[in-house]
Amino acid sequence: MTAETQSPQTAGSCCSTTGSCHDTAAEVQVGTVTTVYRVTGMTCGHCEGAVSAEISEIPGVASVKAVASTGQVTVISATPLTEDAVRAAVDEAGYELVGQA
Repeated sequence: MTAETQSPQTAGSCCSTTGSCHDTAAEVQVGTVTTVYRVTGMTCGHCEGAVSAEISEIPGVASVKAVASTGQVTVISATPLTEDAVRAAVDEAGYELVGQA
């Protein structure tokens, strides 16, 4: 009496077509602020992790994605962050915040 439907899935993978675990559009949440910063000095995945970890400690931060090759750090937070808070976190990680991208 009930009909079952199947949603299409990529066989064997939870990753998107871009190779990430989520598409960018799926990561955007209602009631959040997305800010992109420019950070100098990042050269590898370890650098990305250090910057992401420090910024993640700022209250209200929901997610952080750092990309060493571009120097861009995308931060999603509940409310706008002060540049001083982001600068302090980036400094603590050992890198330099240039400003918003």
